[in-house]
Amino acid sequence: MPGSMRSSMRGGRTRRAMADINVVPYIDVMLVLLVIFMVTAPLVTPTIINLPTVGNAAQQPPTPPVMVNIKADGSMSVRYKDGGATQDQMMTQGDLDTFVTNRQQANPDEPVVIAADKTVKYEVVMNVMSELKARGVKRVGLLVKSS
Repeated sequence: MPGSMRSSMRGGRTRRAMADINVVPYIDVMLVLLVIFMVTAPLVTPTIINLPTVGNAAQQPPTPPVMVNIKADGSMSVRYKDGGATQDQMMTQGDLDTFVTNRQQANPDEPVVIAADKTVKYEVVMNVMSELKARGVKRVGLLVKSS
């Protein structure tokens, strides 16, 4: 009889439904998919585009850049090509601004390369670069020495 009382007490209680979601299987699936994508991503080859050929296309000669040299003492010089001759001129910041403005009106796609001594402050180089961009130079580069 004592056993029958226990069963009736158990039967009298109502079981509550569990409202939690078990996310562990979802995490496992996500990690498996991540591994699959990480393994297959390097194996995907980029597409190759077959470009049409043109018989008599003339190659455009590359425009020689204007080179702005900033020396260790802060003085600037500009080296550029006019026709076949290379010219080198000492300039101040104001002279450089007018020179670049005139060159950009004549050759809007002409690149400018800055060659600064390694002891020159970074701020001086960035000021020259921002002035060149403000004058409408589309392509500004920095010249470095390969080791």
